[in-house]
This record gives sequence, structure tokens and C-alpha cells, in this order.
Amino acid sequence: MIYAVLKLIRVHQWVKNGFVFAPVFFASQLNQWTVWAQVTIAFFAFSLMASCIYVINDYVDIERDRLHPTKCDRPLASGAISKPQARWIVGILLTMAVALGVTLPSPGIVIILGYFIMNIFYSFKLKHIAIIDITIIAIGFLLRVFLGGVTTQVFISHWLIMLTFLLAMFLGLAKRRDEYLIYLQGKSTRTSIEGYNIDFINVAMMLTASVTVVTYIMYTVSDEVIQRVGHSNLYITTIFVVLGILRYLQQTLVFTQSASPTKILLYDRFLQGIIGAWLITFGYFLYL
Repeated sequence: MIYAVLKLIRVHQWVKNGFVFAPVFFASQLNQWTVWAQVTIAFFAFSLMASCIYVINDYVDIERDRLHPTKCDRPLASGAISKPQARWIVGILLTMAVALGVTLPSPGIVIILGYFIMNIFYSFKLKHIAIIDITIIAIGFLLRVFLGGVTTQVFISHWLIMLTFLLAMFLGLAKRRDEYLIYLQGKSTRTSIEGYNIDFINVAMMLTASVTVVTYIMYTVSDEVIQRVGHSNLYITTIFVVLGILRYLQQTLVFTQSASPTKILLYDRFLQGIIGAWLITFGYFLYL
């Protein structure tokens, strides 16, 4: 039962909530323990709310998930957890998320509740509209960043906002591509998928990937950032960004393994190495 609950609330997906730490990382404040404490509380509050949404989404999608080759194994779709049990879990997660959220500065709980409300609309309606569905996902990542910023009172630059949105759109498109391939096999697991095709998704992925890389290069060479960081060599980290994008494109276009961005991050050693190298190099310029 415990394993089924953990699988239902998708604890492994909490890795995405690491975006909450992004503002303090780029503001060179991760070496302050008080900041760590604040942003960690925000991380768990958001993670519990995200898990609440996952359960609601699975509850709404039980019948569709049963048609999916992998989602059919989810606890609700497989019957490992009943609908009444799922409702109890939603109530507990929502209560815990709000309880943690109210300990944050007031904008924090507003962002967390805003995320909840937005995703209620997403679960019941917006996820069935092509392009709008991935846009909502991208906005969810922006809310993670905003939460990290308001919790620690760190300024969030327009660069971070643009890069977060673009990267989230890129990942969302890759996920839809995998789902479209399943749709071509005669298994429609999502209404919005009818608003996509392979050509459109491929072009859109190339567009978002290209703009992401260009925006990142502009960020690393901007006078504003160079003055704040005190280094003019940030552009070197572009190497790892390009390699990361290319690796993800390979996973999507060559290996068709982009159904779950989180699983790619957790199991792809190549991608982990690239991200680790980026963190070490970027962190060197920020903190040393």
C-alpha cells in the first residue's frame, strides 16, 4: 500500500520542483543557511501541492490511462488504490501543502494556491486544448521559480523567466511527441493530441531549442550579468547547454524516450554528466 501511495503521488517527479532553488542559485545565495531553510520549506510545500494535482489528474484520467501502454500501471488505473482512498490522499496532501505554505511570506501561499487552481482547470479542460496544454505546463515551471524568488526575497531576472519558459515548452513538446507516436498506434490517450502532428512538433521543438540556446548566449554575454557575476567567461557554459539540448533531442527523435522528462533526468547518465558539468562550471563563476 505504501509503495502504491508513493507511486500515486509521484515522489520521483519532485525533482522538477528543483526550479524553486533556481533564483537563489543564480543570485549566488545558496551558501546562506537561512536561505536554504526558507527555500527548502517552499520546495516541500510546492511538491506536496504538485502531488495533490497528480492524484486529481490520475483520478480524472482513469479510463484514458487504462488505454495507455505504461500509464495503465498507475495505482488508480490498475486498481491498486481505490477512488475513495484517492480522495482521502488528495485531502491530506492539500492540507499539508497549505499548512507549509502559510509559513512562507504571503506571496508564497498565493503562488501555491494559484498553481492548484490553474491545474484544476488544466485537469478538467485546458489539457484537452493543443498548445494551451503545454503552455500551462510551462507556466507551472515559472510559478516554481517565482515561489523560490518571493520566499527568499531574491530578484528574478527576465533572463531566468524567459529561459525557464522556453525550456519547459521544449520539454512539453518532446513529451507530446512521444504521446503522438502512441496515438498513431490507435491509442488516443489525450484529446489535445489531435491538434498535433510529427511535423509540427519537430518544427516547434527546433524553434524552442534554438531560441533557448540563443537566449542563454545573450544572457551569458550581457553587460548586466557580467558586472553582477564579475566574470566575462560565462559564455563557456553554453557548451553544456548545447550538449544538453542535443542529448535530449537524441532521446526524443532517435530513441523516442521522451514520455517522461523526469525519468530521463534520473536515469540518463550522459545527460546527468552534462548537467553536473554545467552546475560545477557555472557555480565556479558564481561562488568562487
